[in-house]
Amino acid sequence: MNTIRNIERLKQIHSLILTETTGTPRELAHRMHISERMVYHLIEQLRDYNAAIRYNRSRKTYFYEDEFELNVKISVSVISNDEVTQIFGGKKIKSMITPIVPCRTSLMHRLYN
Repeated sequence: MNTIRNIERLKQIHSLILTETTGTPRELAHRMHISERMVYHLIEQLRDYNAAIRYNRSRKTYFYEDEFELNVKISVSVISNDEVTQIFGGKKIKSMITPIVPCRTSLMHRLYN
């Protein structure tokens, strides 16, 4: 659940940066119900994705210096008969899909072959 929560926070902070309505880091932390340290961590994550984020002290807001788009996709697959539930994000590569709950070998063979 931490990953999903982190993605939701990234989407929220991205939206606020796009509209240039973040406020100060302290105000942003209060608005998002997170610590100020977490605000800096989320901004650093966006910068890791090559987002050119700057802060304007006179306007008291973060903004993107260049265009930046954040697209997040999460896929959920449920197989009938309550045998397997899979949750994965991003890439749909057979070799990377790992079931969360154990399942029978025959079912695994059907799913991945």
